[in-house]
Amino acid sequence: MNGKVERVLICKEAGEDLYEIEKASLVPGKGIEGDRYYFKAGTFSDALAEKGDFEVTLIEQEEIEGFNVKAGLNYIPEMFRRNIVTSGVSLNELVGKQFYIGSAKLEGIRLCEPCAYLEKLLGKEVMSLMVHKAGLRAVIKNGGIVVAGNGISKC
Repeated sequence: MNGKVERVLICKEAGEDLYEIEKASLVPGKGIEGDRYYFKAGTFSDALAEKGDFEVTLIEQEEIEGFNVKAGLNYIPEMFRRNIVTSGVSLNELVGKQFYIGSAKLEGIRLCEPCAYLEKLLGKEVMSLMVHKAGLRAVIKNGGIVVAGNGISKC
């Protein structure tokens, strides 16, 4: 696997625009330090609490680019509301597997499918064009630091 981190994105409150951070501290049981889900202030914090897969979301840069081509749009990664933008790795293959990003160890829990909230923000095309392509939900097994350029490798 030759995957890598392209960008790390967070926001502090539900509904705010995501912004890029230089260095992310991943904390088991909490998420990315400073992110809305770390503070339990995300749109789906209550709904995801019992599932335990709110800590980190990832999305492939290639899927964003493919969506833009098919939909005739020019959306940026922040608009998809995922924390870590990757390249060179099939996130779908990481469901049920543990993997490293930087010094952090994560486990892929389930696909992060498009939802009505994302459809409201991005338009109806997101529902059909991003099914099974909108990312991965993961939990943090061992905390660590993640920065753009970090490799992604299976355990």
